[in-house]
Amino acid sequence: MGRIGAGREAKDAEFLELVSSRTGRLYRSACLLTSGDTHYAEDLVQEALSRMYVLWRRSAWTGGRDRIDNPAAYTHTVMVRTFLAQQRRRSSGERPTEALPEPAGREADSTLRLTLLDALGRMPAKDRAVLVLRYWEDRSVEETAEVLRVSSGAVRTRTSRALARLRTLLGDSLAEFAAR
Repeated sequence: MGRIGAGREAKDAEFLELVSSRTGRLYRSACLLTSGDTHYAEDLVQEALSRMYVLWRRSAWTGGRDRIDNPAAYTHTVMVRTFLAQQRRRSSGERPTEALPEPAGREADSTLRLTLLDALGRMPAKDRAVLVLRYWEDRSVEETAEVLRVSSGAVRTRTSRALARLRTLLGDSLAEFAAR
């Protein structure tokens, strides 16, 4: 095996290390972005990782001006951008129905988690994304602005409005959970 083959194996090993260390965290963030839709969350993580693998295999990844200093954070960025792009495409294809199906497997979840996931599910995709990035992933305003490709002021405004919407959606149940 030549140097090229050994280099690819080393890149693949590094990528597998990234995947094994970050998949759980990516999945948890994806579940919040998708309002608890675990199948969609799995697809979202898979799509982000496959896009990262394409980047990883490029020779520019290993050095030069295109090098990404924090691959784990960049993977989260790719996932959020993929989610927002899919939401834009999905919104035009969705059709309302008379009756909503009962969600499966929610009996084991806590009431607080269900309440928050339901409230997040009723929020616009960008509001969900900003709340997940700021409060779940604990990113700064600047990092969130970079991921969403907006200004820091826009992130602050969207965060404030999203929190107000979330408080409105939670209504009286917010005081009930805060007392616990």
